[in-house]
Amino acid sequence: MNKGFNKDFDVEFEIQKKDIDNLLKKYKKIKKYQKSSFHEIEKLNGNITIIDEMIQESKEDPIT
Repeated sequence: MNKGFNKDFDVEFEIQKKDIDNLLKKYKKIKKYQKSSFHEIEKLNGNITIIDEMIQESKEDPIT
């Protein structure tokens, strides 16, 4: 996890609780979809799923 980070660099920021709750809600919804049979069927059919799009997006725009 520390690859590319300077240990002397420290960042602090505040996030509102409602924003964290929304993020957790979206994360749980995506994980539930990922574990579902519907997701497996879509992958077996060769369709691009929401998760595949997110993975592709993260590969295209790496944070440096």
